[in-house]
Amino acid sequence: MQESKPVNSKLLPANAYRKLEPGEVYEPVVAADDLRPEVTLWSIGVGVAMVVLFTAACAYMALRAGNAIEASIPIAILAIFFGKMRQPVSSLLENVMVQSVGQAAGVVAAGATFVVPAMYINQLDVSWWQIFFACFIGGSLGVVLIIPLRKYFVKELHGELPFPEATAINNILVTGESSAGGAGKILLISFGIGALFDFSIEALHLWNAGLSSSTLLGGIGSDLRIEVQLTAIAALFGLGYIIGIRYASIIASGSVLAMLVMVPLIYLFGKEIDALAFAGTTYQIADMNASAIFGAFVKPIGIGAIAISGLIGILRMWKSVASSVTLGFTGFSKAAQAESDGTERTQLDMSPKNVLLIQAVSTLGLGVLFFIVAMVTPGDGGAAGYGLVASLKFGAVGMLVGFLVSVLFTPVAAQAIAIVGVNPVSGMTLITVVLAIGCMIIIGLKGTAGMIIALIIGTAVCTALSTSGALITDFKIGYWLGSTPRNQERWKFLGMVVAAFVVAAVIPLMDSAYHFVVEDPATGLMVSNERVLPAPQANMIAAVSNGLMSDPANQPWLLYALGGVVALMLLMSGIPMLAFALGMYLPISINAAVLAGAAVAWLVSKTGGSEKVREARAEQGILIASGLMAGAAIFGIISAVFRVPKLGALIQYISVGVDFWLEDVAGTAVLEEHAHAWYTGFQGQMVGLIMLLVLAFVCFLLARLGAKWMLEGEGGDEQ
Repeated sequence: MQESKPVNSKLLPANAYRKLEPGEVYEPVVAADDLRPEVTLWSIGVGVAMVVLFTAACAYMALRAGNAIEASIPIAILAIFFGKMRQPVSSLLENVMVQSVGQAAGVVAAGATFVVPAMYINQLDVSWWQIFFACFIGGSLGVVLIIPLRKYFVKELHGELPFPEATAINNILVTGESSAGGAGKILLISFGIGALFDFSIEALHLWNAGLSSSTLLGGIGSDLRIEVQLTAIAALFGLGYIIGIRYASIIASGSVLAMLVMVPLIYLFGKEIDALAFAGTTYQIADMNASAIFGAFVKPIGIGAIAISGLIGILRMWKSVASSVTLGFTGFSKAAQAESDGTERTQLDMSPKNVLLIQAVSTLGLGVLFFIVAMVTPGDGGAAGYGLVASLKFGAVGMLVGFLVSVLFTPVAAQAIAIVGVNPVSGMTLITVVLAIGCMIIIGLKGTAGMIIALIIGTAVCTALSTSGALITDFKIGYWLGSTPRNQERWKFLGMVVAAFVVAAVIPLMDSAYHFVVEDPATGLMVSNERVLPAPQANMIAAVSNGLMSDPANQPWLLYALGGVVALMLLMSGIPMLAFALGMYLPISINAAVLAGAAVAWLVSKTGGSEKVREARAEQGILIASGLMAGAAIFGIISAVFRVPKLGALIQYISVGVDFWLEDVAGTAVLEEHAHAWYTGFQGQMVGLIMLLVLAFVCFLLARLGAKWMLEGEGGDEQ
């Protein structure tokens, strides 16, 4: 703990965001000799609480909507808001530590939800401890791999890289002393609204959020398999509110092509075929509804488009990859290590020896994890596990692949975050999984064990890359404001272990409550539960790993290839590939809800009597959206807990529109459900549509109220 030294804060220097002139030096807000509180019981305690809250929220949103929420900005706002409520008021550096520790939530959730569901989708036996150790070890490796690059990205390239996300968080922390009170109130009010709205839907079933044109419009277009759906929940609405109209429109355009063009065309030409045999399955297209056609034939095209979009993104960065690898080794040179001696507080990193030690321990930890997985995972012959020698070989190869790929891509992730604020982690993870599978096949590991080890490698590497990309944002914020890098680095490990525990609990919980795979009524096959848990990145990785490792002959390779062609066409057209590809993969019900939220945000930003008022209302968007999504996600997890049979399925006692009860199936309690006719029909869906409009109006009122508080704090009046 540090002793407080009362020093007046100063505003952000004029050269904070521009390139320095020759001989010019950047001086942070808090000088190196200023020992105001930084690492305190309050800052670490609140940071850990934020990790728990937002890891659960981020994981839930990534699984339900296919997009993770950005946790750093709402965490920064809440740090200031709650910091003002304590005595003494929290210092600027304490708020930085809250944000830095709390940020572990988003990065670990992204690493886990991009890959772990693939094991459930491929119906592999995955345990919570595998999820926990893969995420924690991978996250720890990501921390120590990025430390040697901190000075280069943060100090030496000062003013040359835009750091969009870090800039936004930094502005919040700097100006928070005067405006965070109102911002925090809007965030908490939105949290309550999102929680109440989605709990009423997911647990109480007071109205039906699954809107469908076939029900609301009396079946118009159903005979041609033309159907528009919308899942009217606050979580998706808030996601659209924060994404914005441009990207929400691109994503929705992918859904329009998939659901309103491809699906009707497939039905039109396929209904004349008595039985279509494709990829090991026989389809009666004439008997398939729009959703079944989408899942069988269009979704694989979306998977192919996502995969190729990610790979193209990596190939377009090949120069950065090459230079980053050289840079990574330079960071461990003797000269770089010597520089750590005698440095001032604001440039003080962890000891290079400790960094290398943690690197070695983390890498060996990966090898031990893969070894244990090989020992306990049934082999191709159904044995209890592989032998000692074989398991050692698999563990060693997996460890080598995981470490080398992490070293290769860690600087790439950091540079991508520093330049565009987007981490191309899904593409890099796909490459990792393919490389891991190739290596496992070469050394003789196939089938179930091969897939599990390859996917755990992918989980660890994905978490490492997500962590390193996000930590460079932390470092830049600390550089601007005057934090001690060593404190950010050390306490990030605590955030990692807590976040890893949370995702290791949330993901199995979501599978127990909703199931990642369900039976397709049209074919009787077990398919991905795309309506409730779409998890697009995991589905892509599941398809690739299953195709390469277990059943390559019965994979829809032609559709994957067609998706790749679509990605190339998008590239040539200048359309953001990944956003459009996600639209093709995700159900239109999700993307329509996202578009609705984005449209409301755009309309709200156009209201107001002056340009200043309109800008103030637009700035409330991130607060409203973050609150809606976080509240909806947390209570969505509570709703999931209420569905777990082992916990008594409490939902059966509170649900109104849907009846739930437990059935004994082969000695196992299974939750059954039956929806009332009014709930699934026009009445239930119309109430859902009306409630969505009410939510939109409430968001307008919140934006107006938040803008008023904001302008009053600045000494202005709302018009």
